[in-house]
Amino acid sequence: MKLHTLRPAKGATHKEKRLGRGEASGKGGTSTKGNKGGQSRAGYKSKMAHEGGQMPIQRRVPKRGFKNISRVEYKVFNLGQIDQLVEKYGITEFSLENLYMNGLIAQTDKVKVLGNGELKAKATFKVNAVSEKAKAAIEAAGGSVEVVK
Repeated sequence: MKLHTLRPAKGATHKEKRLGRGEASGKGGTSTKGNKGGQSRAGYKSKMAHEGGQMPIQRRVPKRGFKNISRVEYKVFNLGQIDQLVEKYGITEFSLENLYMNGLIAQTDKVKVLGNGELKAKATFKVNAVSEKAKAAIEAAGGSVEVVK
């Protein structure tokens, strides 16, 4: 075997289609692009979501509801959950930094305490929001609540 005799296997390579190179090529005239219209011309680019005149999907599908841009999303903790966290982690101060350090919330989360369940442990809270029922239950258990913004 010599380097000058190397060539690809038979059938492995194909001749390139030479579009628009005369009628004898079999691809002359319109160069397989059909007759007239934007798609047959240079620089054609279809618009995003254009479906060739068919009603686009974003107009066919019904719209429901709305997104309230003023909504404040809270990470919610119920009193029952807090009791479990006190047992599991030994946390007595529920501040945003403390909850973040223990991996219970993300750094940007806002925390709200709700009154579902019972609180037996005494704990202090520095959270973004608290319900009236939860506040009463925390103070009854000997804890304190501070709302931070």
